[in-house]
Amino acid sequence: MKLPPMKSLCLQTELIFPAFDGEVVDRGDYVLVRTPSNPGFYWGNFLIFRQPPGRGDFVRWMQIFDREITHPLKTRHVVFTWDDPRADSGENCDFLQAGFWTDDSVILTTDRVHVPREFTAEVEIRLLEGDRDWAAATKNQIEATSEGHVPGAFEGFKRRQMARYRKMSELGLGHWFGAFLDDHLVADLGVYVDGPLGRFQAVCTHPDFKRRGICGPLVNWAAAYAFNHMQVKRLVIAADEDYHAASL
Repeated sequence: MKLPPMKSLCLQTELIFPAFDGEVVDRGDYVLVRTPSNPGFYWGNFLIFRQPPGRGDFVRWMQIFDREITHPLKTRHVVFTWDDPRADSGENCDFLQAGFWTDDSVILTTDRVHVPREFTAEVEIRLLEGDRDWAAATKNQIEATSEGHVPGAFEGFKRRQMARYRKMSELGLGHWFGAFLDDHLVADLGVYVDGPLGRFQAVCTHPDFKRRGICGPLVNWAAAYAFNHMQVKRLVIAADEDYHAASL
């Protein structure tokens, strides 16, 4: 699938994933993103507008979302974003008053990798291999990131998402990496590619193993692998501004 051009590297690489098993449709002043196989996935079913919201856009945007996503997929969420690297929030008062909230992220990119200052020597880092590894990574993702979500719904979403990542890996579109202590997976992440661009996915460490210097070496090892073996020229990672992943 030929992806519509984006000014934002975050959005350009975000489209790698719905382009694999969903729909990315350029409607002119907005881009439709749908993932029918995972309708509860917020960042798999959303609209990208070319400009920040302007005065009076609330009703129009809601009508478009209802027509393009809510009605055909029976979704229970609404997500908008816009392709503006300046991070202009536009005229968003109507959205905030209706109960929306803004999701601000830090977008980091690099074209080289450096050896971290600290390294946890006992950690083995490698690509996932087979059912056992993928089951362990899925379990880790659920246990590490389920806080604040409806348990049953989140687990179903995460299992479908990890199944997608595995299919993409098996087709050579990227890899999933795990950090192991005594053959037990304690942290994991993915890197997937679109030509020279690579995008990190779902960097997480199990709660029982945080602050032990594991995630930094995992990110470093995966980045080095991407540059050396995946023909990646630039890596992109998105993290919440106040979340520790932004410092990695």
